[in-house]
Amino acid sequence: MRQILLIIIKEFKQIFRNRILLPLIFMMPIIQLLILANAATFEIKKIKLAIIDNDKSHISKNFAYKLQSGDYFKIIDYPNSIKDAEKLLETNSIDLYIYIPNNFERNLAKEHTEKIGVVVNAIDGSKAGVSFNYLLNNIASYQSELTKTFGNKINLQIAQSPKIISNDYYFWYNLNQDYKIYVVPGLLVLLITIVGIFLTAINIVREKEIGTIEQINVTPIKKIEFIIGKLLPFWLIGMFELIFGMIVARIVYHIPVLGNPLLIIGFASIYLTLVLGIGLLISTASQNQQQAVFISWFFMLIFVLLSGLFTPIENMPPLVQNITLFNPLKYFIEVIRLVMLKGSTFSDIKLQFFMTTLYSLVINSIAILVYRKSS
Repeated sequence: MRQILLIIIKEFKQIFRNRILLPLIFMMPIIQLLILANAATFEIKKIKLAIIDNDKSHISKNFAYKLQSGDYFKIIDYPNSIKDAEKLLETNSIDLYIYIPNNFERNLAKEHTEKIGVVVNAIDGSKAGVSFNYLLNNIASYQSELTKTFGNKINLQIAQSPKIISNDYYFWYNLNQDYKIYVVPGLLVLLITIVGIFLTAINIVREKEIGTIEQINVTPIKKIEFIIGKLLPFWLIGMFELIFGMIVARIVYHIPVLGNPLLIIGFASIYLTLVLGIGLLISTASQNQQQAVFISWFFMLIFVLLSGLFTPIENMPPLVQNITLFNPLKYFIEVIRLVMLKGSTFSDIKLQFFMTTLYSLVINSIAILVYRKSS
């Protein structure tokens, strides 16, 4: 126990003496949360819109007002014809336009159904899809208002589309559909994963480069004591980063914590042993810090892309979904979102807990067996 304590003290001294590593540890969570949370978003606002209002009725004008009143659409022009609207579209002056036909209000009042035309600029396919979905949501919302106004079920359709837009949406866990509430918990997981893998791998390899690893290897310190002493400081740093990040997320972005935060901290304690084991494996296979960085980056890129942080795993091909079962990042992102946003209990995350614990035991067992210490 005394040997482990001495190694831990040595590690903390080295960390606090490192002018590059120390600011990175304390500034990284703030920078990552403040910058990435705003950059890593699929949310689009101020979509440029034009409306051809041939009806010019109270209902059509109110529809335009409803679109303009939110943060997502900005009405640029009211062209008199489709030809004028097409010119605006071709010059990228607008992102989409809506065609409201004559007798729009009368048909809704008498026949309770009407069609409107929608043309979207699809040069940027991703933006076009998001813009169109926003418009559908607004149409569905306005349709509900019209149903209350006329006292009958109103069917407001998109022209040349047989599908009636009559969906009702209920957002249980993110009422305002703020993307930051969804992405920030995932960024917290990414933060402590970087600490666990990168810093651990680089720290141990640095011992090889400066030659101190050889001096430690010939001491009576046992291999398990050395490994615990090297990894425990970064485990403590990772836990500090998580708690500090949760506080920043709460203060800056008002991210709710509907469940028990101790569940997140408890799961993180297991998760960190897993990623620290991965960092130990990388350091064992690397001869210098450059190799450690490249190998760590290779695995981090795969972990992030297959984690569900930005792209839902359910939308991935079946083969890729099976590969994600070996991705530790996936399990923690699921857990932190379930607990923070849904208020889930341990019974809801027991599968992720079991898989992460099993994964940690396997990885750390391999890491301990692979690491060689000569005495």
